Amino acid sequence: MKIEIWSDVACPWCYIGKRRFESALATFEHRDSVEVTWRSYQLDPTLPEHYDGTELEYLSTRKGIAPQQVSQMFQHVTEQAKGEGLDYRFDSVVVANSFTAHRLIHLAAAHGKQDEAKERLLSDHFEHGKDIGSREYLTSLALDLGINRDEVEELFTTDKYAADVRSDFEEGRALGISGVPFFVIDRKFGLSGAQPAETFTAALNEAWQAANPLVLVNSTDGDACGPDGCQV
Repeated sequence: MKIEIWSDVACPWCYIGKRRFESALATFEHRDSVEVTWRSYQLDPTLPEHYDGTELEYLSTRKGIAPQQVSQMFQHVTEQAKGEGLDYRFDSVVVANSFTAHRLIHLAAAHGKQDEAKERLLSDHFEHGKDIGSREYLTSLALDLGINRDEVEELFTTDKYAADVRSDFEEGRALGISGVPFFVIDRKFGLSGAQPAETFTAALNEAWQAANPLVLVNSTDGDACGPDGCQV
């Protein structure tokens, strides 16, 4: 079973959704048969590489949301994140364009480290105030993942993996995705948002049954019991 998750590393609900999905997957009977792929998505592709301002200022000025409303949103999301064991610190978030970070995730995928890269980027962005648009930070992260420095340098000297990131954007639009996180199971089932773990569990079970229907191996019925008694 293949699960594709469209997500932005600058999306607070995407990290919460990741945790809730992981909780459901951990208890899923067939989890060893599940392949998870992270797909790129950008909430604001027009954001400059570095934004000179806080997350609150960014949302209130560029998105036109009242500062008080933004603060209330931060409080609500922080409480939801805490319920998943996450420690959001919106006052320390560095606002930056996530495009190169998405390219790094594709590079990490080529080394079998896609989930590790995604996890670090989300945690460092929302919990540790790291600059996800910084060449220095992204290089350090890649080296921590065991990726060769020369390959990392390609991200900053060429457009490697840029086409892959844009392809993810286009596929998402083709599927009608307009917000993240968005979970697609076998290109048949879709879940929008950071759903409760129970919802993910139900979706996993339904998708598994759809992909692996029960097949009767006998052409005729054998002896059995029913509501009205047993066959004699």
